[in-house]
Amino acid sequence: MRTEELIGLLAAGARPVERHGVERRFAGAGLLGLVGAALLMLLLYGVRPDLGQAMQLPMWWLKLGFAAGLAAAAALALLRLARPGMPTGYALAWVALPPLMLWALAAAALQGAAPAERAAMVLGSTWRSCPFNIALLSLPGFAALMWGLRQAAPTRLRLAGAAAGLLAGALAALAYALHCPEMQAPFLAVWYVLGIGLPTGVGALLGPRLLRW
Repeated sequence: MRTEELIGLLAAGARPVERHGVERRFAGAGLLGLVGAALLMLLLYGVRPDLGQAMQLPMWWLKLGFAAGLAAAAALALLRLARPGMPTGYALAWVALPPLMLWALAAAALQGAAPAERAAMVLGSTWRSCPFNIALLSLPGFAALMWGLRQAAPTRLRLAGAAAGLLAGALAALAYALHCPEMQAPFLAVWYVLGIGLPTGVGALLGPRLLRW
């Protein structure tokens, strides 16, 4: 077979790449992850009974804003990591920004509190279960985003898997905020970050195995 014939054979049936197909795929996977996390939250935990009152407090919106900001930054990083050879640019710096801001706020809150109150501000009443609840709620998003990555062409598999886990964890934290009674920045800075970090670590661990192509 001559070279021209081989090229013609390989090109047979080739179709144009769908424009913005990667973005639409991940948008669908992210929406599925958020809806799945919300349904799991309703099924397993339920909405906090005083949600209407909590929504009038700035800290509730800060909790929601932290998770939403982290999800947006993780989505940006994931879109870049899904394409071979695309530099991450400032995406990883944006990922670091929401936790850094939350940690700074937590440090200021602890600094201004009496020493006897600081442990309660960090531990709250749900520290034993909070990170594991967030990790559990991240499972639908983790599965959907990993599927989306397998349809793309990531080359930095460990980093791509971590980004998928990070986005799934942030979406889960958004859903969990509707149940979680904790409103202290030091609590969020430790246990929410840990809860989101669990699927991030799992994604980094499984990425090279699940995303190999």
